[in-house]
Amino acid sequence: MLLAETGKTLIQHTYEAASNSKIAEGVVVATDHPEIEAAVKNFGGRVMMTRADHASGTDRIAEVAGRFEELGFSDIEVVVNVQGDEPEIAGTAIDRLIQCLAENQDAAVSTLATPIRTKSLLLDMSCVKVVADDAGRAMYFSRSQIPAVRASDQIDSILQDVTPMFFQHIGVYAYRRQFLMQIPDLPRTFLEEMESLEQLRFLGSGWPVYVEVIEDSGKGIDTPDDYEMFVKRMAKR
Repeated sequence: MLLAETGKTLIQHTYEAASNSKIAEGVVVATDHPEIEAAVKNFGGRVMMTRADHASGTDRIAEVAGRFEELGFSDIEVVVNVQGDEPEIAGTAIDRLIQCLAENQDAAVSTLATPIRTKSLLLDMSCVKVVADDAGRAMYFSRSQIPAVRASDQIDSILQDVTPMFFQHIGVYAYRRQFLMQIPDLPRTFLEEMESLEQLRFLGSGWPVYVEVIEDSGKGIDTPDDYEMFVKRMAKR
């Protein structure tokens, strides 16, 4: 989060990218790290220190949602969780998540996905896939290939089909605040533990998750190589 080879910290890049949303009323960094807090204050961003014992980032966001009054927020019904390593998240993607909840009153959560076009990514266990129904409701998330193709020699042609069949889940979520506050108390499910995917807890508990498909997801920073490529992209802008 504190790497700054571009002249700005990674967390500042993500903060500024999230601020491009036209619908969101504000952006706040949730952290338990004093150095990150100091970095955010240094560029004039809004930050809230949280407890250090949260089991997940979602639990941390839920704490912040319960303390919105301290930030001057009122009547906030939707909270979007963008991880700090998403410096190229589009403001329009955030807006689509918020609009999805507005258009689907039964949705507790909305999230993003993008088409998978390469076999290597499809077979990569670190790439989380999602299958949704015709209404856009997630049916399942998995690290395995879903849907499975019985005739494996057809995978290459399916990947190049104009209509995408395989989708990579992007870990950006919009939550109804009321649901978000309940997440820390939801019991972990067997499938969540097997796949190590928190979103399966939502489905296993019966909460609808809607999926918005976008063509360009940006690139999250997960490795030193990812950051190096990001720095090179920024140098060309």
